[in-house]
Amino acid sequence: MKMDSELLHSPAVCLAEEEEADTSDWNLPLAFMKKRHSEKIEGSKALAQSWRMKDRMKTVSVALVLCLNVGVDPPDVVKTSPCARLECWIDPLSMSPQKALETIGANLQKQYENWQPRARYKQSLDPTVDEVKKLCTSLRRNAKEERVLFHYNGHGVPRPTVNGEIWVFNKNYTQYIPLSVYDLQTWMGSPSIFVYDCSNAGIIVKSFKQFALQREQELEVAAINPNHPLAQMPLPPSMKNCIQLAACEASELLPMNPDLPADLFTSCLTTPIKIALRWFCMQKSAKLVPGVTLDLIEKIPGRLNDRRTPLGELNWIFTAITDTIAWNVLPRDLFQKLFRQDLLVASLFRNFLLAERIMRSYNCTPVSSPRLPPTYMHAMWQAWDLAVDICLSQLPTIIEEGTAFRHSPFFAEQLTAFQVWLTMGVENRNPPEQLPIVLQVLLSQVHRLRALDLLGRFLDLGPWAVSLALSVGIFPYVLKLLQSSARELRPLLVFIWAKILAVDSSCQADLVKDNGHKYFLSVLADPYMPAEHRTMAVFILAVIVNSYTTGQEACLQGNLIAICLEQLSDPHPLLRQWVAICLGRIWQNFDSARWCGVRDSAHEKLYSLLSDPIPEVRCAAVFALGTFVGNSAERTDHSTTIDHNVAMMLAQLINDGSPVVRKELVVALSHLVVQYESNFCTVALQFMEEEKNYPVPSPANTLEPCNLTPVRDSPAIPRLRSVNSYTNIRAATTARNLNKSLQNLNLNEEGGPVTFSPGNLSTSSSASSTLGSPDNDEYILSFETIDKMRRVSSYSSLNSLIGVSFNSVYTQIWRVLLHLAADPFPEVSDLAMKVLNSIAYKATMNARPQRILDSGSLTQSAPASPTSKGAHIHQAGGSPPMPSASSSSLTNEVPKPPTRGGEQPPRDPLHPHAGRTGPHSHQFPRTRKMFDKGPSGSEQAGDDADDPGGHKAYMNANLSTGLCDWSAKYFAQPVMKIPEEHDVESQVRKEREWRFLRNARVRKQSQRITQRGVTRLDDQIFINRNPGVPSVVKFHPFNPCIAVADKDSICFWDWEKAERLDYFYNGNPRYTRITAMEYLNGHDYSLLLTATDDGALRIWKNFADQRNPEMVTAWQGLSDMLPTTRGLARRVSICLDRSKGQGGAGMVVDWEQETGLLMTSGDVRVIRIWDTEREMKVQDIPTGADSCVTCLSCDSQRSLIAAGLGDGSVRLYDRRMGANECRVMTYREHSSWVVKAHLQKQTDGKIISVSVDGDVRFFELRSPDSVNVLQTVKGLTALDIHPQANLFACGSMNQFIAVYNSNGDVISNIKYYDGFMGQRIGAISCLAFHPYWPHLAVGSNDYYMSIYSAEKRLR
Repeated sequence: MKMDSELLHSPAVCLAEEEEADTSDWNLPLAFMKKRHSEKIEGSKALAQSWRMKDRMKTVSVALVLCLNVGVDPPDVVKTSPCARLECWIDPLSMSPQKALETIGANLQKQYENWQPRARYKQSLDPTVDEVKKLCTSLRRNAKEERVLFHYNGHGVPRPTVNGEIWVFNKNYTQYIPLSVYDLQTWMGSPSIFVYDCSNAGIIVKSFKQFALQREQELEVAAINPNHPLAQMPLPPSMKNCIQLAACEASELLPMNPDLPADLFTSCLTTPIKIALRWFCMQKSAKLVPGVTLDLIEKIPGRLNDRRTPLGELNWIFTAITDTIAWNVLPRDLFQKLFRQDLLVASLFRNFLLAERIMRSYNCTPVSSPRLPPTYMHAMWQAWDLAVDICLSQLPTIIEEGTAFRHSPFFAEQLTAFQVWLTMGVENRNPPEQLPIVLQVLLSQVHRLRALDLLGRFLDLGPWAVSLALSVGIFPYVLKLLQSSARELRPLLVFIWAKILAVDSSCQADLVKDNGHKYFLSVLADPYMPAEHRTMAVFILAVIVNSYTTGQEACLQGNLIAICLEQLSDPHPLLRQWVAICLGRIWQNFDSARWCGVRDSAHEKLYSLLSDPIPEVRCAAVFALGTFVGNSAERTDHSTTIDHNVAMMLAQLINDGSPVVRKELVVALSHLVVQYESNFCTVALQFMEEEKNYPVPSPANTLEPCNLTPVRDSPAIPRLRSVNSYTNIRAATTARNLNKSLQNLNLNEEGGPVTFSPGNLSTSSSASSTLGSPDNDEYILSFETIDKMRRVSSYSSLNSLIGVSFNSVYTQIWRVLLHLAADPFPEVSDLAMKVLNSIAYKATMNARPQRILDSGSLTQSAPASPTSKGAHIHQAGGSPPMPSASSSSLTNEVPKPPTRGGEQPPRDPLHPHAGRTGPHSHQFPRTRKMFDKGPSGSEQAGDDADDPGGHKAYMNANLSTGLCDWSAKYFAQPVMKIPEEHDVESQVRKEREWRFLRNARVRKQSQRITQRGVTRLDDQIFINRNPGVPSVVKFHPFNPCIAVADKDSICFWDWEKAERLDYFYNGNPRYTRITAMEYLNGHDYSLLLTATDDGALRIWKNFADQRNPEMVTAWQGLSDMLPTTRGLARRVSICLDRSKGQGGAGMVVDWEQETGLLMTSGDVRVIRIWDTEREMKVQDIPTGADSCVTCLSCDSQRSLIAAGLGDGSVRLYDRRMGANECRVMTYREHSSWVVKAHLQKQTDGKIISVSVDGDVRFFELRSPDSVNVLQTVKGLTALDIHPQANLFACGSMNQFIAVYNSNGDVISNIKYYDGFMGQRIGAISCLAFHPYWPHLAVGSNDYYMSIYSAEKRLR
């Protein structure tokens, strides 16, 4: 904290004359700021992985064509004297010509065999045209689709011609015969690689390309015109996949330096180390290495393929350097093709880079096709020179004195360079050039640990780094390392594999094929492994078993289920989460794993996670139990019992505080619905019948038909701001009156009734909207129908259901789904609506198939309106297809009966018989549906959200929430990086520091004013007409911003600038109203909590700025708030105009930022405490009274809660005590409804309470009687107490506000607005003090919202 206070003291910040800034804000926790609140719950977009070689190739045949004609020089080359002689390191003049030719041929073959020992080699020494033809055609025939190499040495024949010919001999070597490259192409076919070692070799490359182009054109002509003479001929092979390497440009001659071999190009390609060392010795710089001669070089000890010897080490370094140069210079796809596809091609190209370097020093430019960028000046060549230098300088002593060889520091130095790149670099920069070297180092045991560590740190930079490493070719190396038993490699390998699989899950197959899964099973089962490494291991296993049967079988045999079940109670939450996901995936559609789980009572062990403190863990447990019941194998009584048990356990999460958990719950229950489809259809039909036949009693206070916003007496009705979370909001439904009464939803579980009350009827985004198109009849069950169903189900005779007992599991799960369809969080209700409607659709289709077929008409469950162009497809028998889900708007009507008699439904132009066919409308979606015995030819992309023709109303069998993929993103993102908010230099941190300084200033300056004493409070500093009648107002503690709620919308005003910032719809159903608001995290990143009188809580972000408000989360805070209790005898004697005649306290809340606890109560008999960190209910405190709670006030220091009640009592609770003894005080001095009870926050703070009759009482916490009583105005409608300044303000029905100080003296009486010719204030509907400034906000029934202050514009 020291650092922070220093920052806060910095003089740059104009802290006027503040002595010290307060740092308390840094210690306050933040609520609802986790990733699950700020991100969309979905996986990352899969990167297209290009690292896998789609077509690995081998060079299987090699033709070595040597035209040397030893002893006879061709006519067109004048040789120098002395001249380069050596061919394949043999002097042809040192033996008879024939023998020399054979020896050179044999040597060349040996040189190639070092790089590709398994190929078929055929030599053709001084051949004729026919011999070359026979050789090429036979090699191509044997090679089939694989690659063939053609090596041409033309040192004994004339140079290639401009017409595209190379030279060979006639039978008796009296003539040179031309051989057209066109013919060569035809015989060699494709894929091929050509090496030309002769002068002017570039000419061949050019001709080759021209001929290849000519071939392409011939192929095109033949394709277009089959009668063309070309089309009759056998088609020529395409030359696209051919590679060429040529020793020099079209105009260059080969170097003739006698110190070099004559076939310098071939030597570079086939014996690179030997020529590189010779060339090094020929440079001037070699004189700096004493005692090194050309003879000595021949004696370097060791073998090329033994990395521990000097020669082997040089070869290894050479490979690493050439690979690195290529990777850094070449475009990625070209690098893949040339350096990773074929071992021989890769070797030749690495050596080609050396050829370019050496031959350019003799004014010769080797050419390749595809062309490479120049690499001869690359900085890595200096590292090569240094390595050679270090090696050669040891040579004299090693050879003469036999001293030990000191290994090169090259690899260690390159790793250090890589490390520097990792530690010093900025975010966006070029990739590290040492990456391919790190790959080579994995081969060496000495550096392996360090290399893996650095590689892990590199992969941690993000998915781009993983893709890069895979494209370099890391995969086979790390796969091979899984066979190592070294314990110290385990954490590193687990980390690396977690990173790879998070980016590319297709590697699951490679792992299982190589038994790699066993490695991770052993890590997971190892109790000495730290939890984070076991977490990564279980994540890897969860990817291996994800929708991959082979992986599921392998892991089941490896005992994965038992290993996972042992770790379910691990203290590390991420491990618990992934263990559950892993279990859910191993038995997904894999019955033997499910039975293995049953034997180990896996489902019962998972139950404990359903009450886990971490929402993501609860989510994972719901996912696992969902796939557990979602298996489609044959059902036995045993498995049905288990399914029912699991279903009833899951049903208990119906009011979980986290929407992610409830979304997962809907999906889990949908699996059950799919399994027991027919039972659910029966239940659905019964509910639908009951709903139709039951006259729903209308409550006393029927609502007038509701408009979009209540009719204002102002001409300009403001446009509601559309809100992201409500894509298609129902601001108001049709004029059908809705019943407001909801009964308890009784879910019997093990005999005892558990009261799940239906909670909130949120219309959520799925409800049909007069904002959207009112005539979308795409859902069978509209929101209203479902709403009515929930209520009817409570008091109707469902016992009449034949074969399904009243309290059957199916009925109860149906009710749970009805409840979730009214969830305040739109995504939850959308999912539940899909599940309910798909069953309703199915049930109505199955219920009346005969009648429909007879009358030749179509069920109008989803009429083919312009928005639903379903193709009507005939299908005999079987189940009807599922529509592929519709747009998320609901109809306002009950389903229409089927059309009768002569009405022909509209014909579909695509399907002429559509009108006459059976009940099968809509196309199949492309995913496997629950009922897919139907047509398969009519697949349509069901996921295309913007498709106006698609139906999104119905679910498919693979509903999912994206939770697992979203959780996997954790492993793809940087784990080791400091989070931005902890980085002192980051923007986020600077903004936070600024906010905290602002907060300190507000506290300081306001404190000064309140300490001086406030003598009057009637200066009107703000007035404006609010879009709706204000019912709740709330000042932001530090911004000049005030939130004003009307019945179902929230308006934000800037009271300094007097401008409206935002106005948006809260999303509560129209027979509910907002009764409380709180700012969460007001000191930092503010969120707004709204509470409605049906018990729903919604939390919003991004309001009052330029962005669209978004719902962060929403849940049912109080589940048993019955709307029937509003408007009964408990109504306040005064008719509160703002509540439109609905009495009751609605829902009241109090928020403790320090603990993250939210107290909720209202028209219920408990005070329910929610822990926002865990997003779950932590405590229910019984109020012990028979009336509603009208206000709450809590003190976190003392763990006390004061509640005012409708019967006039004020009760004090200590939440640390048990449910029966936690009520520590009851004061019964008021005779009527308590408007406000305020618990002062000091250690000896009193309770101040005020009733409707205007009597203010002060209670000491330990004494049973009040210590002071003041009398204020009668007929109070609103009251607030200033927490700092000891003021309280009373608002009355009689259209005035009185402000009192703590002695009971009136300091201000406000009756008229300023200006407006002094218009009279309306009846006061709400008022609130600013928590710090002496400002009072007042809302009245005439829509006006005004703010009064102690002095004009204090700020």
